[in-house]
Amino acid sequence: MSITSLYPSALPELPIRETFPQIVRALSEGNRAVLAAPPGAGKTTLVPLLLLEQDWCTGKIILLEPRRLAARAAAGRMASLLDQQPGETVGYRMRLDNRISAKTRIEVVTEGVFARMVLEDPELTGISAVLFDEFHERSLDADFGLALALDVQAGLREDLRIVVMSATLDIERISGLLQGAPMIRSEGRAYPVEVRYKDRPGDERIEDAVAKAVLDAHGQESGSILAFLPGQAEILRTAERLEGRLAGDTSIVPLFGNLSQKEQDLAIRPCPPGKRKVVLATSIAETSITIDGVRIVIDSGQQRLPVFEPSTGITRLETTRVSQAAADQRAGRAGRTEPGVAIRLWHQGQTAALPAFAPAQILSSDLSGLALDMAHWGVRDASVLAFLDQPPAPALAEARQLLRMLGALDALDALTAKGRLMRELALPPRLAAMAISGAEDGHATTACKLAVLMTEQGLGGNAIDLEERLRRFDREKGERAEAARKLAGRLVKSLGNSPINDQNGNIGALLLHAYPDRVAIQRGGHGRFVMANGRGAAVHETERLAGARMLVIADLTGRAAQARVLAATEVSRADVDAELADVIERRDEGFFDMSSRQVRARRVVRIGAVLLDESPLPRPTGAAAAEALADGIRQLGLQVLDFGRDGSQLRDRIGFLHRTVGEPWPDVADEALLARLEEWFVPFQGGKTSLDSIDAGSLAEGLRSLLPHEIRQDLGRMAPSHFEAPTGQRHPIRYDGAEPVLTIRVQELFGLTKHPSVAGGRLPLLLELTSPAHRPIQTTRDLPGFWSGSWKDVRADMRGRYPRHPWPEDPAAAMPTNRAKPRGT
Repeated sequence: MSITSLYPSALPELPIRETFPQIVRALSEGNRAVLAAPPGAGKTTLVPLLLLEQDWCTGKIILLEPRRLAARAAAGRMASLLDQQPGETVGYRMRLDNRISAKTRIEVVTEGVFARMVLEDPELTGISAVLFDEFHERSLDADFGLALALDVQAGLREDLRIVVMSATLDIERISGLLQGAPMIRSEGRAYPVEVRYKDRPGDERIEDAVAKAVLDAHGQESGSILAFLPGQAEILRTAERLEGRLAGDTSIVPLFGNLSQKEQDLAIRPCPPGKRKVVLATSIAETSITIDGVRIVIDSGQQRLPVFEPSTGITRLETTRVSQAAADQRAGRAGRTEPGVAIRLWHQGQTAALPAFAPAQILSSDLSGLALDMAHWGVRDASVLAFLDQPPAPALAEARQLLRMLGALDALDALTAKGRLMRELALPPRLAAMAISGAEDGHATTACKLAVLMTEQGLGGNAIDLEERLRRFDREKGERAEAARKLAGRLVKSLGNSPINDQNGNIGALLLHAYPDRVAIQRGGHGRFVMANGRGAAVHETERLAGARMLVIADLTGRAAQARVLAATEVSRADVDAELADVIERRDEGFFDMSSRQVRARRVVRIGAVLLDESPLPRPTGAAAAEALADGIRQLGLQVLDFGRDGSQLRDRIGFLHRTVGEPWPDVADEALLARLEEWFVPFQGGKTSLDSIDAGSLAEGLRSLLPHEIRQDLGRMAPSHFEAPTGQRHPIRYDGAEPVLTIRVQELFGLTKHPSVAGGRLPLLLELTSPAHRPIQTTRDLPGFWSGSWKDVRADMRGRYPRHPWPEDPAAAMPTNRAKPRGT
């Protein structure tokens, strides 16, 4: 059956067909369009077939999908509409599987594949249109692919059509990026979906709540069930809870990325007549696929997203709440083939608090691959490309630093010969560098198999030890494992003339070329390690690797204090010396010994935070000793320093001026002083080798050095250390609270008619007036008001208690004194 015979009457009656005239007009009059259509509208399968009929479409149409499952499903659905098999008019192309022929006019590809297509052929020869499906997922590859396509269209191919599509999309923002491209909306689902809420108690495990909701819905509703959970572990635990509790006509089917193609296809295949199924899925089932027979969706409201930490180079998975757009996508799965029900396991009021859209991956991803591709494209400044969200400058800088360490970029951030080969390998930069180094050492096959193993989750099992995982991968049966081994073989060939039969490659030595910053040494006990990047990591004590002295860690999860190793292998000191000779540091250094609270010295061999060897040296002196003392203070806290009475008051005075006046008076709080130890502490500790030897005078001198020269003379005027009473006596002023305080006997202020102040007269002192026995009798911020007001009551009370001391009726006119009676009386 030809396409022409299908269009338009023979195409399925789906809502997207109402927008066909708008789509045709937009792409006939221009070269860009934005299409928003809810789940079930038919945009993924019908729009490419529509565009293939247009006069301007003389070449291929490329349809981008975020996941392999979605790409295969979309291609299969379009091929079935043509009464064909994938690989004829419609085909697909992805990392481990291709169904493309000379007859193929519509290619469904995963987003990463398209970026490589553009980089290898900047003119996109023979391609008439590029369609970005499910763009709302905002993957890094989709963002970069769109930026490249727009760059090609603007500079080389004005005839190239670009369409951005999604079920839930910030359509105005996308249109703005596409310079005002027409916005086309398809309204309404194919079938109505009733949304219900079932609040999950905070202490109930997600798998328990989902299992209970599945059992309730299974008993109350007809049709198959699709339940969304955050990850594989929760899916397997939910399946355990449901086992044996459903009727015999219902099967339980998992759906997540690690499954084989056959297992994934089983989840979306129609049930036999009279049968039902429960599909337990991750976000993989949100978009672009129809799971036949599903009319009930149960949404846990959670998802697992990768979060990259540029400072450590580690990507960890974090469980978060879904966005409103994702929740709508999930609910829409229930209305693809008939009216359905969506059950959300949260309170209805919480929906409004969900973020509108999923965060863009480009804002929290490892950007090393992007930086490598940008260098190949000849772009260093990301702002010249049309990104919806610009990549964060710090993360891009960290990515380039990694690429320089791997030898992919030179000092000017231009591609090196090794960098060009790394980019051609279609591997993450770290693993590409490992494959190239492995080939140079005669271990190309081991290196390439290891690289593929680490990019295809689930291959070889989930053992922490990568040696064990690689052995299992070599023996593993099934199409996915075979396809992965074939991919490894193609990578070996692309590396040129290198041995291909090297079954004894040293995995630890190979991984050092990918993760030199994750060499780890045991520290702190069995199973506890510290990596070269300074981060700690733990291996469960029952694992064989827990007893290793050194590891190279390829993957871990969790935050800094609870990082858990997911993939690693043991490595020897000899391997480290041989493979990382250029990054090993050998130097003499002073350090602070916590036990003795003294400075010591040693000769060290280290890689970052991993100390390989050390030997003692004579105790350091001078600046080296002072810097080591500063390190000790950072570890123990500023409280270990005794500033003395005068030094503490000096610090209080400067701190008071910083709080009340601000710049240029410096911050002298603990955190601020710890951050500036090299400025005020180190230069004033010559000859000191222990905390006990530090004197208060040197600390006060250091504090004064923080004051800009032009304001040092103002300190005494703005925050005087003492108040000189009318008697001539000097009394210290306290600055350790919210306001300056002067404690003084009331008789010493007789005759004073103006309230004492600081900060150039702007801030009054809080006077704590005391009796001759130094006991408090009154506090005031208005001395003249006190003389004319409550002094009368104070005088009446105090005269009887202290008859030998003066208590005049008019203290403002009396002589000040610090004696029992004024002289001469």
